[in-house]
Amino acid sequence: MEKVILIKYGELTTKKGNRNFFVKTLTKNIENKLQDYNIEIEKDLSRMYIHYNEIDEKDIISKIHQIFGIHSYHIAYVTNSDMESIKNELIKTIKLEEFKTFKVEVKRSDKTFPKTSMELSPIFGSIVLKNKDNIKVDVNNPDTIIHIEIRKDHTYIYYNAYPGLGGYPSTIQGKGLLMLSGGIDSPVAGFLAMKRGIKIEAVYFEAIPHTSLEAREKVITLVNKLKVYTNDIKLYIVPFTKIQEEIYKKVSPNYVITIMRRMMYRIMENLCKKNNAKVIINGESIGQVASQTLNSMYVINNVTNIPVIRPVACLDKLEIIDIAKKIDTYETSILPYEDCCTVFVPKHPIINPTLEETIKEEEKIDYEKILQETIDNTFIYKEKNDYENIL
Repeated sequence: MEKVILIKYGELTTKKGNRNFFVKTLTKNIENKLQDYNIEIEKDLSRMYIHYNEIDEKDIISKIHQIFGIHSYHIAYVTNSDMESIKNELIKTIKLEEFKTFKVEVKRSDKTFPKTSMELSPIFGSIVLKNKDNIKVDVNNPDTIIHIEIRKDHTYIYYNAYPGLGGYPSTIQGKGLLMLSGGIDSPVAGFLAMKRGIKIEAVYFEAIPHTSLEAREKVITLVNKLKVYTNDIKLYIVPFTKIQEEIYKKVSPNYVITIMRRMMYRIMENLCKKNNAKVIINGESIGQVASQTLNSMYVINNVTNIPVIRPVACLDKLEIIDIAKKIDTYETSILPYEDCCTVFVPKHPIINPTLEETIKEEEKIDYEKILQETIDNTFIYKEKNDYENIL
């Protein structure tokens, strides 16, 4: 009994003239993800068929669950496109499926095949009823939909769909830099950005000795968890101690977080320009903390012309946590290691800063020299205990 994994593109089919580019990118991503397995891919602009060794089926399906750009997929049984072959394969496959109610949907792509799709559905339905006990037809809310797709060379019989991640194929939209703090929100923001086809690279601001090496390891673990959904994620580590201490010593306490975030955005803009990234991505959620009110966002955002994407901006905390659990970042994110955004939080941070007052507070520090020094000392994490200066 030959089987293939039949992939449906979903949103990609709306791309008209660009569809071929999207499908080619998805194909390449699937080939990369499944490079350790003996597979063969057939594709057209609406379907993809992965031929595989059945012994690898479980592992291959687990990998497919990690690939963006797949709307849904089916385990499809393959047979010849003649009535007798389809009937025999249908009888064999329904015995492998558990259901009490069903309906049959026929798609006759081969218009030379005798009878129309509408005529074939009840014929195949009667075959199912005769060959499986204690079942009945339910066209409105069936346990199982039996799909029969008749093509020129082969017919595919498949049952209920398995949902894919959806979105666009990874990396199709270009590069963005993710501000990865180690909390719950920013890994989710990174995941959602990747879902829209953005190739992400992560930036972690650390303030040794105020933050720990365990906090860095936590971020590295989060990067590795996000890597599951793409090929690789570069991690930049920004030594933020000096500028953070300078802000803490000289700036009015209620403006510390506002100005700290503005410094981060200046560094992010510099890194974007150096690394050909088109957007800054972060985990800000409107109103969640003082620096994430609309007034704060406006004042903080004022220092950069690089677009800032906030994928979780309109989600509440429980919605964000739910996604974090699904992508397996939640348990790592709640490990009790403080990042530089929390270690210097004042008792009463301002929630409605003004641009004029913020600029006045910033003038208390000679930040340009320190920022340049910070950027010059930023490095790329490669492997454990292996680092590379970005310059």
